[in-house]
Amino acid sequence: MSASPSGMPTSFTLSRRALLGGLGGVAASSALSSCGGFSRPESSGGGGGDTLRFKTWASDAEKSAFTRLVKAFNEAEGVTVELEVVPYAEMFTGIDTELQAGSPPDVFRVDYPTLGTYSSTDQLLDLSDQLEGDLTDDLIPALYQAVQYDGTPFGVPHQTDTTAVVYQPRLLREAGITGVPDSLDSAWTWEEFATVSDQLRASLPDGVFPFAYDWQQLGAYRWLTWLFEADGRLLGEDLRTPEIVSAEGRKALEFTRQFLEKGWVPPNTSVKGATYPDTAFASQKVAMAFVGDFLLPSMETTIGDGFEWQVTYQPRDVRASTDLGGNALVAAAATENADLAATFLRFMVDPDNMRTFCEETTELPTRQSLVDTELDFAVRPDLMPTFVEQATTLTPDDVAQVTVPFFAEINTVLQNELELCFVDGQSVDDTLTNIADALESAAG
Repeated sequence: MSASPSGMPTSFTLSRRALLGGLGGVAASSALSSCGGFSRPESSGGGGGDTLRFKTWASDAEKSAFTRLVKAFNEAEGVTVELEVVPYAEMFTGIDTELQAGSPPDVFRVDYPTLGTYSSTDQLLDLSDQLEGDLTDDLIPALYQAVQYDGTPFGVPHQTDTTAVVYQPRLLREAGITGVPDSLDSAWTWEEFATVSDQLRASLPDGVFPFAYDWQQLGAYRWLTWLFEADGRLLGEDLRTPEIVSAEGRKALEFTRQFLEKGWVPPNTSVKGATYPDTAFASQKVAMAFVGDFLLPSMETTIGDGFEWQVTYQPRDVRASTDLGGNALVAAAATENADLAATFLRFMVDPDNMRTFCEETTELPTRQSLVDTELDFAVRPDLMPTFVEQATTLTPDDVAQVTVPFFAEINTVLQNELELCFVDGQSVDDTLTNIADALESAAG
């Protein structure tokens, strides 16, 4: 299949109602204090020279886009921003080590759920005086809220992304599955998704599985999509009190525990597994895969003309949901060149620069002015409307629960406890209780 199949649109306009409807008006991330481990850095200043170090992880498409934008900034400002791209697995252990040593990069990339770990411990540059109203008023409110702590902005939301389900039509047809949801309203219910998985399990050969889910390693928090779909909560409205021990929590855990028990997913794609869904899908080890839109460029490159693949919506239960994907750009409080760092952050979220970054990387913008404009996505623009519509299912309550300052600790707890439940036989009741106990401890 080509990147732009004949007859498919090569661009489309994001719907303001669609994208903002699910993200608007998120509650504050709370004033909770997070984990320690960092010392308070010396006050930053301006005029520290004309060089910055910008550290990030990046896909091939993101690396290309970052490289182009950094070059443009250097030429426009007559300065030197050194782009440092590292593997994602090394990103935050490296950042933590550098912060503890007092030598962090001037600017770095961080996902929204992890940002609170740094903003709540005084590690990030306060941007209150650096972001003017014409910028902040244009940012999608929920995403601007996600970079704030106690009402102070400590970064700029650079892009967002979300998960949908890619599938091989041939394998579904061979399993007797003749209809695939083409709208949010017609998305498979959990019961229908279980039936589809059973049909695929019976049809597929040994070594090929119905699907893979994107909860590996630091992606463990994506399990919360199932909790939210069951209309459950991780935390109460005070964003401190655990509420996962509930009928909804039990329902979500019992349903997802079946994935490995019934052979719906490959054993090596468990929460602590080493194989990610896009890899399993591209190698034709699964018929369907839950993947983020940011993976489309690399998947298209890997799959090429190998087989046809399309996308549909995530299953729904009481309601639909999805995960908060995407990343912010932040400056370290210890930077010796705060003014230049802030100038670079503003440059990266300039409307034209954000637009081209999103088009090149198949990611979604964070500026409201871009939501209504036509984006010319470089890869599989025919699939992007499904991801955009799926993003609308994330509610303000969902966002608030995954952006608390101690969420990085929660994510580690989820990794450990979900693996114990799914792989090592820990009971559902013990798993829910253990998660709740750890949440209470993390909230302080």
